[in-house]
Amino acid sequence: MKVALVSALAASVLATGPVAAKDRLTPVFSSDLIVNGVATTPSGRTFLPVQPRPGKGDPQVAELLDGKAVAYPDATWNEWKQGDSGSNRFVGVNALRIGPDGALWVVDRGSPGIGKPAVAGGVKLVRVDIASNKVTRTYDLAGVTTPISFVDDVRFHGPNAYLTDAGQPGLIVLDMATGRGRRVLDDHPSTVAQTKLMAEGRELTDPAGKPVVIHADQLEISPDGKWFYYQPSNGRMARIETRWLDDASLPPAALAGHVERFADTPSTGGTAIAADGTIYLSDTDKKRILAIDPVGRIKTLIADPRLIWVDAMWIDDKGNLLLPASQLNRTAGLNRGKDAVVPPVTLYSLAVNAKPAGNDHR
Repeated sequence: MKVALVSALAASVLATGPVAAKDRLTPVFSSDLIVNGVATTPSGRTFLPVQPRPGKGDPQVAELLDGKAVAYPDATWNEWKQGDSGSNRFVGVNALRIGPDGALWVVDRGSPGIGKPAVAGGVKLVRVDIASNKVTRTYDLAGVTTPISFVDDVRFHGPNAYLTDAGQPGLIVLDMATGRGRRVLDDHPSTVAQTKLMAEGRELTDPAGKPVVIHADQLEISPDGKWFYYQPSNGRMARIETRWLDDASLPPAALAGHVERFADTPSTGGTAIAADGTIYLSDTDKKRILAIDPVGRIKTLIADPRLIWVDAMWIDDKGNLLLPASQLNRTAGLNRGKDAVVPPVTLYSLAVNAKPAGNDHR
């Protein structure tokens, strides 16, 4: 992998930064639900992805209505049970977001739990029209995934959707018109986790006591559409120009030659990108939010003990950065099989005087 001239390894400075004053974080929503993301509309609607607790009947996708998380787009989509087809139910939602088209997009890994096999029709990208609250299209991703895939998140660029695979390390480029997808950068150093996954001062381990690795996970597109940024959750951010990702004729080796190391990031729960190109990133080990400028320089935006595994962040149209402190690192699958989540899980708001990138969402 070639090293960019502006690589954080050479140019970025990781500032220690001040710890947060208590009044900088505003609680938006708190509950026992494990909320690991958020997306809002300019009209004030708020959508949440939820990691269901065993036996609790939690929805996987919810809209926040009158302070309560209500199954969305309806109860049926949230009622998958063993033996059901996954084609018209949410099986294992990992992420959601409002796209540049104004629709709600839901990423379903298709598996009911970490380490469990995907069900038929389960691995998919779902588009929901929020005006009618109806699913308008489902993209089956079975043809571009493997038994160990963990389709993680999505971003959009022109006619394509880009998705990360945190299980079978690589990226997926999906033609949204035809529904055809292709895998790129499979097992490339930029998509493979190569450092320890840390949170709250310790390495994460699975129920068997093995170190947790989360391969290609976070992803963002620059406001001008030129750059695609991505990284494993374990850290170290890379970038590649979107024109190379969109070129289906480019051989794998040639594509790999266009990858650049961008920023030497720590273990990360989630990211968001602003209209000025600033990437906000959560440091799960030190419970802080970092800001990375377009040339890869890093500074601390806020540090606060309440920011426990901040996952997929969101910039609303009022200049706030929304921070879901999901406590995912304390869930059994990432904590040696022991559930150590301390309710409530809280979604915070932090004023950053930034606007979302227009090509990211509206």
